[in-house]
Amino acid sequence: MGVRKRKAADARKEAMKSTYVAKLNDCPTSPRKMRLVADLIRGVDVDKALAILKFNSKEASGRLEKLLLSAISNWQQKNEGSRVEDSSLFVKTIMVDSAAQLKRFRPAPQGRAYRIRKRSNHVTLILDSRNAVVAAKLEGPTADVADKPVAKKAATKKAAAPKAEKPAAEKKPAAKKAPAKKKETKDKE
Repeated sequence: MGVRKRKAADARKEAMKSTYVAKLNDCPTSPRKMRLVADLIRGVDVDKALAILKFNSKEASGRLEKLLLSAISNWQQKNEGSRVEDSSLFVKTIMVDSAAQLKRFRPAPQGRAYRIRKRSNHVTLILDSRNAVVAAKLEGPTADVADKPVAKKAATKKAAAPKAEKPAAEKKPAAKKAPAKKKETKDKE
């Protein structure tokens, strides 16, 4: 492994130390149905998300509740001695991706068959602590990030300036329309 790849791998390992992930693979529920429940808990505190999932009547909510509890236990493994209540955990991201489909046939009229796609999905849930997010915001942006938007604005103003310098006299006058031809009519005598 080269130096560049080793540095990238070390950076990924450091990022994973502060990331608390739980994955649910090959869940036999349609991704569309799972996303309906996942959208309810995205960005919500963990305690409130557990309450939402517990009292939701959809089948997918039971599976997501179990997944959220797994993510919380993963957080506890990495932060021994800390309490979940003090850390103010929230659902940072939740992604529902489609997985393999089981293709089946159902008999149809006149000897035909309709295809049935039994869909499944993968769910990835990532937790984060609001305390860590607030600390990152207090540090502020770096100097490199602050300079980039200013440079873009200056470049766009320079590009827009030549467009305004065109004088109005250069515009060509509109072309005149040719007169319409008169139709000859025969006189009846």
